[in-house]
Amino acid sequence: MATGSYPFVPPIPGRNRPGVFVYRTIEDLEAMLAYVKDNGVTSAAVIGGGLLGLEAAKAVADMNVESHIIEFAPILMCRQIDQGGHDALVGTIEDLGLKVHCDARTSAFVGSDGTIGDESDAPVSALNFSNEGWDDLPVQMVVVSCGIKPRDELAKLAGLELGQRGGIVVDESLRTSESDVFAIGECALYNNFIYGLIAPGYDMAGVAAKAVAKDLGLIEGDDAKDLPQFTGADLSTKLKLLGCDVASFGVNQPKPDDEDVSDLVWNDPVNRVYRKLIFNKAGTKLRGGILVGDAGDYTTLHRLAMSDDELEESPAFLLTPPSALGGAPKEETVSEDPSSQVCSCNDVTRGTLVTAIQDLGVEGATLSAVKKCTNAGTGCGGCEPLVKNILSAEVKKLGGALTNHLCEHFPMSRQELMLKLRMDADPSSVDSFPKILEKHGHGDGCEICKPAVASMLASLNNEIILDGGRDALQDTNDRSLANMQRGGTYSIVPRVPGGELTPQQLVALGVTAEKYGLYSKITGAQRVDLFGASKHQLPDIWEDLGKAGFESGHAYGKALRTVKSCVGSTWCRYGVQDSVSFAVRVENRYKGVRSPHKMKSAVSGCARECAEAVGKDFGMIATEHGYNLYVGGNGGATPVHAQLLAADIDEDTVLKYLDRYLMYYILTADRLERTAPWQAKLPSGKNGGGPIEHLKEVIIEDSLGICAELDRRMEHLVNTYHDEWAEVVKDPVKRAKFKQFVNTDANQEKDELIDFVDMRGQKRPADWPADGQPQTFWKPPSDVMDVFSRSEKSWVKVGSVDQFAPNVGSTILYGETQLAVFNNAHRGEWYCTQNMCPHKQAFVLSQGILGDAGGEPKVACPLHKKQFGLKDGKEMGGGDLNIITFSVKLEQGDVFVELPSEEEVDAILGTSGLRVLATSCTDVAADALPLPSKKKEKKNVFQKLFMTNSTAIN
Repeated sequence: MATGSYPFVPPIPGRNRPGVFVYRTIEDLEAMLAYVKDNGVTSAAVIGGGLLGLEAAKAVADMNVESHIIEFAPILMCRQIDQGGHDALVGTIEDLGLKVHCDARTSAFVGSDGTIGDESDAPVSALNFSNEGWDDLPVQMVVVSCGIKPRDELAKLAGLELGQRGGIVVDESLRTSESDVFAIGECALYNNFIYGLIAPGYDMAGVAAKAVAKDLGLIEGDDAKDLPQFTGADLSTKLKLLGCDVASFGVNQPKPDDEDVSDLVWNDPVNRVYRKLIFNKAGTKLRGGILVGDAGDYTTLHRLAMSDDELEESPAFLLTPPSALGGAPKEETVSEDPSSQVCSCNDVTRGTLVTAIQDLGVEGATLSAVKKCTNAGTGCGGCEPLVKNILSAEVKKLGGALTNHLCEHFPMSRQELMLKLRMDADPSSVDSFPKILEKHGHGDGCEICKPAVASMLASLNNEIILDGGRDALQDTNDRSLANMQRGGTYSIVPRVPGGELTPQQLVALGVTAEKYGLYSKITGAQRVDLFGASKHQLPDIWEDLGKAGFESGHAYGKALRTVKSCVGSTWCRYGVQDSVSFAVRVENRYKGVRSPHKMKSAVSGCARECAEAVGKDFGMIATEHGYNLYVGGNGGATPVHAQLLAADIDEDTVLKYLDRYLMYYILTADRLERTAPWQAKLPSGKNGGGPIEHLKEVIIEDSLGICAELDRRMEHLVNTYHDEWAEVVKDPVKRAKFKQFVNTDANQEKDELIDFVDMRGQKRPADWPADGQPQTFWKPPSDVMDVFSRSEKSWVKVGSVDQFAPNVGSTILYGETQLAVFNNAHRGEWYCTQNMCPHKQAFVLSQGILGDAGGEPKVACPLHKKQFGLKDGKEMGGGDLNIITFSVKLEQGDVFVELPSEEEVDAILGTSGLRVLATSCTDVAADALPLPSKKKEKKNVFQKLFMTNSTAIN
């Protein structure tokens, strides 16, 4: 029996009210999301401060809802940590804005009508406590995460022995009270304990399987004598909760009568690091421990605690957290013993990994392949660094090496390539992608190296990215100077320095949005986002916005996005500096600066930190004497607090230090690396103060002697700023790049390509169906690759050679079909394919980046980077999608494509037949209303032309 468990809900009055949820399945989460949206929830409580409760609290916070953690015990995670660990963990949690309430005695879920019991079904509106002096806590949603209860109903009906509080009683062989019935997992009660982790479940399954095999006579002799026994499980665990490392292992909370105990404690409240290691009395054996805030050496400590060997080093040496040792982060190691466990979630040993790597060989042993073969690292993910280390070591033994190469075309990292460009004695020899490729790489390039090199060139030279063939290097968003969204439309985000707008600019935004039918939304960074523009409309929209004083907001680029601000001393009674004016100054200085990844900033006018400056790549918090400058933070999936670089400095000094910090980051970070992980990898300062001390030495003390170069390079970027939107608006040549079709002035409007629906008075594209559903993974209605193999074809002139930009795709219109024509000038080759990516039926392939893989020309779809061979149309990288290709030839300066009749091509590839339609099954929120469209009736002629039987066209 493996009937599992269900969430335990304490018998609290009001637990059946609307707004009370459990947190266990994806359906639970979806129900919570819908309830938050439909009921305007702003505050919620999570009942339970264990592992799952803290995950639930983070999920609630990610819904932009104030999250309260309600714990009955005096501390959080009382099974795993002690008071010291609790204090460190709570500090990190509260830094993220969550509220923690321990020793809480929840007595009722109060209804919106004021009722406390179960006499009404009014939605929950507050928590009531029995604690003396505690007021009700107003919340509009409650999430219960109080552990699990075994599903033992079937066992009870069968008359099996159950525990006093539930669970099917089992012995060391996992036999129940009925010897032929076994129980494993969360329904099994061994030694009066329910194991709710995945690793013990696997152990149980292995023990039970051997016992069943013996009973059935499948194993005999010596194999049947020493069967494995389940005598409990190692409950050691390492997790990242709310961005904080939390780990416990071995005997981490000894019983009061355990006399063979001595302990050492590291408590650093400033950096939120707490570590407690439990040794035997003699200090010769590590028995267990608690790690909060820094668990970088968990695997080493866990191995020592599980080993019978005595320690080879002083206990005090083990106590110091890796982050306090200085230098580069210490890589974890795992024993050479093949039976050493690497992945506890899936019980994967070093030996299993080594065997898989040897079987895959040097070429095939990638991290993804090893994870797929062994399941290592596919559970919680905590062991992935160890898997990487073992993979690197084993590949080296096989004569290979894991590399940090940019891609197959450049045998070096981004840092190494940037250094070569930066130090080249002849800058003119490395001022374009073809020159750099010839000097330092090979092949055609690809969707990885082209944008990376484009970013480097912009960071060094800052020339207009659409000139000089540089548009062929840009990722889709940069090439279009706007963000591609679902259905191939674009969003426009004007720059709003410091979040400051005039009434006239607000009006202009509204007028522009209404004129072009754009969906409008305030962003999380104090800007306005206008969604739903067709590419050919972009220059007209930018022109209208430019008249109101708007510039490009660079929301499409790996560049500075915004500098958020509170109102500061100009309006706020608490403000001590004019944060708005300084935010405007900072944003106008760094606008347009390209970097390895996006950058965000903020300026807060006082210590109340309303602009959330310490959650940004760089942020300033006002003091009575100036500003405190913080660097290396970010929000997102893995929040990181920025660190203090300098205190009480004036605005000019802030900018001087920022110039150097940002340029140091630009020159030395890896591709697509945010400031936080880049900063964490920097060496420690000379006094062991970690990366932030190193930055102070480099930026303030000029320890590397590079400040003059950093200053000069940043000044060049600032002085050569140009508004990229305005450059297009004023230049007819650049403006022509945004024409929808090369061969006609006609346009196919956005609602001819995808359905639009009404959403609270605005238009948005219909929801994409999930992968595998209708309207995804399109395939031609034929079993053969060349669906037009029996068609009569002719050479159709589609334009002159000079109309097709080199090394990019362009779109042509044939009948009502969009085709993509690629001029691969680097190879001297031309290709033509359908413009629709079959993955989501979006008409976007011409906007993808040209490149090659192993010498074969390809295009990468701009939406989800699916790659297709341009000669045969096959999906690369293991997929089974295909695109239809057509032959191209050049004659006397003109471009011809070999095509069947318009009627035949439209029957297969016409936009009206492939337009993504709104369906009720994809309307997640159930609040979208279909809008009338210009959709034409599809010409269903394929069955007449190609098939003898009736076949429906997809």
